[in-house]
Amino acid sequence: MQVSVADSLPFSDACERNKRFIVAVLEQYLPDNADVLEIGSGTGQHAIWFAQQMPQMNWQPTDTGAGLPGLFARLRAEAPANVQPAIELDVRMDPWPVGSYHAIFSANTLHFMSASCVEAFFAGAAHALLPGGRLVVYGPFRYAGGYTAASNAHFDDWLKASDPERGVRDFEWVNQLARQQGLQLLADVPMPANNQTLVWSMPALT
Repeated sequence: MQVSVADSLPFSDACERNKRFIVAVLEQYLPDNADVLEIGSGTGQHAIWFAQQMPQMNWQPTDTGAGLPGLFARLRAEAPANVQPAIELDVRMDPWPVGSYHAIFSANTLHFMSASCVEAFFAGAAHALLPGGRLVVYGPFRYAGGYTAASNAHFDDWLKASDPERGVRDFEWVNQLARQQGLQLLADVPMPANNQTLVWSMPALT
């Protein structure tokens, strides 16, 4: 049986389930004609979908070394003209090997990072954002030390069992990290499957 290129590409069911809900938030909060940097593009499904739905935006996918081959393959097969070739970016790089962007997006990444990598993520994002830019992060979070659903508590246990450095992050902590980098919380949008989309804004020049 012949296998198509699409069938051989890495695939995330979660990306397919959440992409329509996330793009609605992006359309609301991202500036028009934005240059967008995505951290942790993974399978590339989000990059392709968002770029197709928002053709006025320019999308820059990134990932770490292990994730790049599958990302390269999907972009070669499906990327529209407003998706740039993927580049390698580890949040611990200092500085990040990128320019300046109107927006930075990342989905389901912070809970897979160590605490020090989460700190590096906010520091790097703040340096890469243009004045007035937006940082958008999607994923599960805890509030006041509690989970928004039992499923998130089980997920947190699984994360920590696989690596004690991982875990569902406290909203208050990540918001503090953002504030320390000069970012201001603009929105906290509840999403399906007990996730949130957090939107921060970099103050504009006055």
